[in-house]
Amino acid sequence: MPITDILEQNCRLYGDDISLVEINPEIKEVRRVTWKEYELMEPNPKTHYRREITWNVFNEKANRFANLLLSRGIQKGDKVGILLMNCLEWLPIYFGILKAGAIAVPLNFRYTSDEIKYCVKLADVDILVFGPEFIGRIEEIADEIIKNRLLFYVGEGCPTFAEDYKSMTADCSSASPGIALTDDDYAAIYFSSGTTGFPKAILHKHRSLMHAAKVEQNHHSQTKDDVFLCIPPLYHTGAKMHWLGSFLVGGKAVLLKGTKPEFILEAVSKEKCTIVWLLVPWAQDILDAIDRGDVKLSDYQLSQWRLMHIGAQPVPTSLITRWKTHFPNHQYDTNYGLSESIGPGCVHLGVENIHKVGAIGIPGYGWKVKIVNEDGSEVEQGTVGELAVNGPGVMECYYKDRKATKEVLKDGWLYTGDMAVQDEDGFIYLVDRKKDVIISGGENIYPVQIENFLMKNPAIKDVAVIGVADKRLGEISAAIIELKPGMICTEEDINEFCMELPRYKRPRKIIFADVPRNPTGKIEKPKLRHMYSSDRLVEEQNKA
Repeated sequence: MPITDILEQNCRLYGDDISLVEINPEIKEVRRVTWKEYELMEPNPKTHYRREITWNVFNEKANRFANLLLSRGIQKGDKVGILLMNCLEWLPIYFGILKAGAIAVPLNFRYTSDEIKYCVKLADVDILVFGPEFIGRIEEIADEIIKNRLLFYVGEGCPTFAEDYKSMTADCSSASPGIALTDDDYAAIYFSSGTTGFPKAILHKHRSLMHAAKVEQNHHSQTKDDVFLCIPPLYHTGAKMHWLGSFLVGGKAVLLKGTKPEFILEAVSKEKCTIVWLLVPWAQDILDAIDRGDVKLSDYQLSQWRLMHIGAQPVPTSLITRWKTHFPNHQYDTNYGLSESIGPGCVHLGVENIHKVGAIGIPGYGWKVKIVNEDGSEVEQGTVGELAVNGPGVMECYYKDRKATKEVLKDGWLYTGDMAVQDEDGFIYLVDRKKDVIISGGENIYPVQIENFLMKNPAIKDVAVIGVADKRLGEISAAIIELKPGMICTEEDINEFCMELPRYKRPRKIIFADVPRNPTGKIEKPKLRHMYSSDRLVEEQNKA
């Protein structure tokens, strides 16, 4: 069954029930409004911070966009990019793409203009839908990407180089376009990157999306009465695939803009949220705010909150111990996955296994797992090897990259590049990563990109970027910088130089020292990690 059938089903069964809510706590609330009321308002989107739509309206919006795409010549298998911040329009647009038989291509909102252009061309995107936050970036490359492509704009004040989504869809039919779809039809392309930072386009079928929904619902037992709080960006497979568990049963979801502890707790309280997926930094911030007295749990209605789960990065055992002190009745789960395995859930701890906190867990619903050595044979229990997974959620391929596909897909198994070990009870623990990617606050940082940028500084002879442990973010990037003889450069100078980088890519720690390289010229990063990721460095950093 294609995932679009679930939307039609929810429309039939729960048409007048609320499907999605959007909240922006940074904007003062005047009153709550429905989608219909919002559309009749004067163009002033900052007047209200809360919007909601029913399943009927969700489906109608998806149908209108699907019919718009078909009227513009989009055919089955064509690609439509989405470059939006989380908003009420995001998911209806996504499902409109699928209903048209097209392939949805979500883009990371942190991409620079050059990265947007690269991904649009790599994925053969025919139409790009973007929001007001990206006008400047799109304008920089509009002349290059607009050839043979259409640009649709979602928001007020449509730029001259794009067409207005709202006015165009208003004239389209709200009836289903009637495009026949099967599990074997292609549904989406998500982007991932190797340690070099060059994005790969990950192609998935409808089968993958449906499996993700079933996995999530099986793991966390969502019912129609559950309310899911979605904070991470929807371009991320983690956010969307966790939401699919609620989507499968017609449950309400709340899209929250903002990650401050008081924002999260207020949303849980006012919207009666029962399930919240967090990243480590957000959970850490909530606990720190409670301990400082900045927030008081007694000020919020939290008794209905039954499940907190975490994904996207390793979870410190101490964090969950603290969490259970403040929230003793919460179920807890952690989820492991990759965009290549349609996001979270191919391995998960399980709410019944909190005694094994520290492990990523056991194979998820419908998944098989093995740990292998270099020749692909399984290692003995207790021996470190590479984690490989197999199941209906494995990607079809890296789009237009046979070589990369062949490297990670072997006889139906996805080789993750993560080193792991299995204990005597069958629980899997991550040991290290083959790749040098740094995971900071759930976001991937690619050292080579930062190293290449820093090498533009005339004072720098050599540079290596590694990840060091961080209490709040899991990891932060540290730049080991070797200066040219006679050159003088301070930490402040480097920080100023890095202002051209996106904030999340700027090194958080600067270390002036020699950069060791092996006889073949490769940086000896294991040696650097041993030198600078020691307990002493972590302790000093956490005190700071």
